[in-house]
Amino acid sequence: MSFNLFWQSAQAVPGAPGVRGLIVEVGTWREVAQDVAAIGGRLLGLWAEDTEPRQRVVSALLLGDVGALVASLPLAEGEGSYPSLHDLFPSATRLQRAVLDLSGVPSTDPDQRPWLRHAAWPADFHPLTTQTPPAPVLPAPVDDYRFVRVAGEGVHEVPVGPVHAGIIEPGHFRFSIVGEKVLRLEERLGYVHKGIERRFTEFPLLDAHRLAARVSGDSAVAFSWAYCQALEGIAGARVPPRAAWLRALALELERIVNHLGDLGALGNDAGFAFGLAQFSRLKELSVRSVEAALGQRYLLDFIVPGGTRSDLSIAGERALTTHIESLVREATTLREIYDEHSGLRDRFAEAGTVAPELAARLGLIGMAGRASGQEFDLRVDLPCVPYGELKPKKCVSRRGDVLARVAVRFDELLESCRLVLQLIEGMSAGAHVTSLSLPPTGAFGVGMIEGWRGPVVVTLTAGPGGAIRRCHPQDPSWHNWPVLEHAIIGNIVPDFPLINKSFNLSYSGHDL
Repeated sequence: MSFNLFWQSAQAVPGAPGVRGLIVEVGTWREVAQDVAAIGGRLLGLWAEDTEPRQRVVSALLLGDVGALVASLPLAEGEGSYPSLHDLFPSATRLQRAVLDLSGVPSTDPDQRPWLRHAAWPADFHPLTTQTPPAPVLPAPVDDYRFVRVAGEGVHEVPVGPVHAGIIEPGHFRFSIVGEKVLRLEERLGYVHKGIERRFTEFPLLDAHRLAARVSGDSAVAFSWAYCQALEGIAGARVPPRAAWLRALALELERIVNHLGDLGALGNDAGFAFGLAQFSRLKELSVRSVEAALGQRYLLDFIVPGGTRSDLSIAGERALTTHIESLVREATTLREIYDEHSGLRDRFAEAGTVAPELAARLGLIGMAGRASGQEFDLRVDLPCVPYGELKPKKCVSRRGDVLARVAVRFDELLESCRLVLQLIEGMSAGAHVTSLSLPPTGAFGVGMIEGWRGPVVVTLTAGPGGAIRRCHPQDPSWHNWPVLEHAIIGNIVPDFPLINKSFNLSYSGHDL
């Protein structure tokens, strides 16, 4: 049975367009995943939830050529492990390890090391069950994490982190090196233990968009929109047209601000402080413009259930238009400087290369994926309103190196500027928010939004009385962090900050 037949036989899932759901058995679980892998499809999410006191369900969100399918595998009480998908989708390993840590549901993956726990809670406690959290053990025990060792003459290890200079979040990187070249990199993330998935169950449905916006703060618009998209789907609400256009405006502004920051940081990591100074200036001007137009520098609370918190005034439209037109001119000039600077090109070219074939095999997605020939973009391939009308242009390269990721950022920056001007010009008058009714208990929805990093996924199950039974946020970094381990191979350790910044993946999005 092909994926298309599975998808056609499934039931529509409220929320994002093109999503259907299907309850499967153990054999079918693998069959669906194999069919998706065979057509070059993707795994976008994997999570578990308790649907009854004695039954848990493991679900995978799989993207095929006709749409996305939520394949749900019920597990009876006492049933051992479920079939692993790691051989089909490499990013599944970490997702399955997180499911084991949080929900206590094991897979058949041979890698059973804790991913999120870090001995921060007892091995027999699982935060997403109904158990009462245990009292903390102080001082916290130190676990003996089994990093993969590389042996051989001249091989040595360089540990970096988890504590880093500056204000970035914690992450440990274990390099195995011979001479100057990196033979292997192994990452370990998830040190903060925010408890964010359990925290969702303590929020009312109509308030949790605020928590969603803080899963990964640089993707606040994408996560809060994905949450609201799922909620509005299960509530049967229709968002006013103006609200949908305002949301897209906010999303493209978020993309612009992040690309400006990264382009400056990438210049600085290559020894070009002028680039950092100029792009930092443009980023600051942009967030000031966003605040003047929409009320916040960073739009953590702009998207609300049913629409947006505030509207865009005529004066805001004019000021934003003036800023974006100026930004296009300056960014175009800076791109010429970056392209013509031999020192930058020497550092960017062939550093951290991920060939399109490897990117496809490892499931690289989003902006980094498009820089390695992976053309998927939710705004184009499964567009929600208003992207079907806006018709964004995909920005793609096949080089797969830092130079390509810089080029794609410039392309996306300028394309987002074009979309912002189009949104301002084409936005209709009318309400920017509507009220929602509470959805029925057990209603399930999926939100999917193409954030600046890649596809952001939020799955939502309603509980009784306006509560949340389960909410799972999925940052695209889950799929891209393992690819970074491959991108550094054959490079030197001093190039890691540059290569790492060219992906700029989320630490916070891993701390669930």
